[in-house]
Amino acid sequence: MISVQEAKNIVLNSTQDFGVEEIPFIKSVGRILKKTIVADRDFPPFNRVSMDGIAIDFQSFKNGQRSFKIEGIQAAGSEQITLNNSANCIEVMTGAVLPNNANTVIRYEDLEIKNGFAKIIPEGICDAQNIHNKGKDGKIGDVLIEENTLISAAEIGVLATVGKSFVKVAKQPKVMIVSTGDELVGVDEIPLDHQIRRSNVFTLVSLLERLHIPSETDHITDDKPILKSKIETYLQEYDVLLFSGAVSKGKYDFLPEVFDELGVEKLFHTVAQRPGKPFFYGRVASLNVTEQFVNQTKKNETIVFGFPGNPISTFVNCLAYFYPWYYKSVGLEVDEETAILGEDVTFKPNLEYFLQVKLESKFGHLVAFPISGNGSGDLASLVKTDAFIQLPNDKTEFKKGEVFPIIKYR
Repeated sequence: MISVQEAKNIVLNSTQDFGVEEIPFIKSVGRILKKTIVADRDFPPFNRVSMDGIAIDFQSFKNGQRSFKIEGIQAAGSEQITLNNSANCIEVMTGAVLPNNANTVIRYEDLEIKNGFAKIIPEGICDAQNIHNKGKDGKIGDVLIEENTLISAAEIGVLATVGKSFVKVAKQPKVMIVSTGDELVGVDEIPLDHQIRRSNVFTLVSLLERLHIPSETDHITDDKPILKSKIETYLQEYDVLLFSGAVSKGKYDFLPEVFDELGVEKLFHTVAQRPGKPFFYGRVASLNVTEQFVNQTKKNETIVFGFPGNPISTFVNCLAYFYPWYYKSVGLEVDEETAILGEDVTFKPNLEYFLQVKLESKFGHLVAFPISGNGSGDLASLVKTDAFIQLPNDKTEFKKGEVFPIIKYR
């Protein structure tokens, strides 16, 4: 049995590079940028009017002039016109090019317009006001979005502005999620008294969808030859296999044996934590499977996550291990979050404790309040909580006000 930190180190030292693909920029939200985006022109590309109103030569105002004859209109999207007489003004619209020979914009709210003349009401007019100067936001060639940025709606606007209709992003791993167990039936089925519906596999699908990772699913009964046959194929066809169940020490927990027989290198099997202690993690090169696949080699190894079958165990291990593995694989840096423990907790087993908590914001700080559940099989308790707080195994008393790492899932 190894510690949580040792397990995380092993996971993070076996990350993969799945390559780069080019996709339409509008489809890239949630993906990881793989080519730095630079400005293809100055931003803004011209002196831009930032208020509807009039444009004047400030020197005329400084000299005491307050009433200006309207010489013309500069609309947004129209070619730049010229203020021919410094005693006059040009009506301008937000987003328009600032007219030649004009250097100050006065908004309509500060004007009285009558009979073709605009009278400036306030005295507090500043030179160059209400103008967004050319290149103020960025110069041509400036870096606008760094490589390895998680693309959000904000980045989409920038990509559109610089004409990136297609963008290079980290390719997603090909993932198969497998549930095991004869006690499981389909969601639409009516279970017998000794059966339950499949749920863990769909929880995992949803957790991966948060990362914009598509996945496929399968259910395999507790039959070792069938398990071996199907897994052998999946090891060749997929980058990542996620299992829920059959990794502990029960008589029908065949997965560790099957993995060993198929050449999966066991990197660890048991982690000193609660929940999620019987957790298998391994990898296999594509050439380690049977000869029928020799001519279908993949570039990467196949990574195998074998989570315990209890719902909370599957849930926390995916968040605590698969998520960081994925983030590092695609080049995304994610800062650790922390919260203040909202009440005293006692936990005596010599295990790292992922405790379910409800988060509240108090005086600008996150406070984590433990929520009691009924063990790692209590799937319904997840809907009452927001996160796991990670309590170390080096003590048994955890005091209100102490700060610990958290893993948020809301």
